[in-house]
Amino acid sequence: MELGKEHIEAFLNDLANVQGVSASTQSQAKSALLFLYREVLAIELPWLDNVASARTPKRLPAVLTVNEVRKLLECVEGASGLMLRLIYSPGLRLRECFSLRVQDLDFARREIMIRQGKGAKGRITMLPQTLRLPLEQHLLRVRRSRRHQSA
Repeated sequence: MELGKEHIEAFLNDLANVQGVSASTQSQAKSALLFLYREVLAIELPWLDNVASARTPKRLPAVLTVNEVRKLLECVEGASGLMLRLIYSPGLRLRECFSLRVQDLDFARREIMIRQGKGAKGRITMLPQTLRLPLEQHLLRVRRSRRHQSA
């Protein structure tokens, strides 16, 4: 049995309409079939006009409301909560937050120095007033715990 243009179109349409594959998967299947026919079977296929293209879904970012963010931040305490607030409020990236050092915090100028951020570039961002006291308290607890460990 020989598979012709109609069979290929039916297969590619089935991929898009029934199986719901992504546009890139359908395109890869189409390219593979065209290669098979042209290079292996030495048959030139006419342009496949009746193939429905799979749709690339639009992915919209999920944006939390102010109240949702507030509720989320209220649920997380301790160092994790402080880190979450540093990521959310001044906009630190996760990696930047993990690599933050004490000397990167300037409480007097209310600044956070980001070293080796995205693209290996440094930058300065604000230290929100709401995080000043929690950060100072956290640093005090860490210093006390280190003193007790060394004693």
